[in-house]
Amino acid sequence: MPSYVITGASRGLGYEFIRQYSSDPNDTLIGLVRNKSATLQRVSEHPDLKERRNIHILQADVTDYNALQAAAAETAKITGGSLDYLIANAALVPLFDSFDPIGTLSDQPEMVTKTLRKLFEVNVIGNIHLFKLFMPLILKGQAKKVVAISTGLADTVFTNNYDLTTGSLYSTSKAALNMVVAKYSAQYKKDGVLFLALSPGVVDTGRYDDLTAEQMEGLGGMMAKFVDYAPHFKGPITPEQSAIAVKSVIANASIEKGNGGDFLSHLGNKQWL
Repeated sequence: MPSYVITGASRGLGYEFIRQYSSDPNDTLIGLVRNKSATLQRVSEHPDLKERRNIHILQADVTDYNALQAAAAETAKITGGSLDYLIANAALVPLFDSFDPIGTLSDQPEMVTKTLRKLFEVNVIGNIHLFKLFMPLILKGQAKKVVAISTGLADTVFTNNYDLTTGSLYSTSKAALNMVVAKYSAQYKKDGVLFLALSPGVVDTGRYDDLTAEQMEGLGGMMAKFVDYAPHFKGPITPEQSAIAVKSVIANASIEKGNGGDFLSHLGNKQWL
């Protein structure tokens, strides 16, 4: 009877993880969200989810240490004091740095500072606290797997080889998260805990639905570089496709296979697209 805690479970990939994992009534799903009432309503109206009694929604913003602490205590009550899987999916993905290179963004120093501080608060510091607070439960679990959702844009080789200038501040925060994963792995590998950073691929979560003409041009340039890197690339995949792939990587990864602290794609390797 595996148990899962998934942050950022109100929409997109996090919601899809909840939907797919909860299809097995023996699994216990705990979603951490910022807006509990709205998420509960969405679950209650979903034809697949409304009858599932193995879904638990807890309110906790990853930037609120006390809320995370309370969520960990509530999770212990739900699961009996253990946790098998922790999937750190919640993240800030700003539009500010999505298309302009970092040298151009730096013409707005106050905005760069504000955005980067918020990115580190959510994507890095929040996850450091999340891992710490849920570690006692993970250590008592069976699977002992902690997964951070990252991005292929945080790979320096990919960036350098294809001159990827977009998402510079976001990528920086995710690169820092990858190091957090590696450092936690270095500490807890001896205890049998697998820490893993995973890129979910390019996922269509509605993020690019209302772009300006200039932003669309920037998006087109980024997609063209993606095609140069992976000629088979046809555009973003759905949350369903991504979750299926990521779940497979999580299931197959292990300390014994040398995956402790790894940074992998949804394909289980360093092929990001």
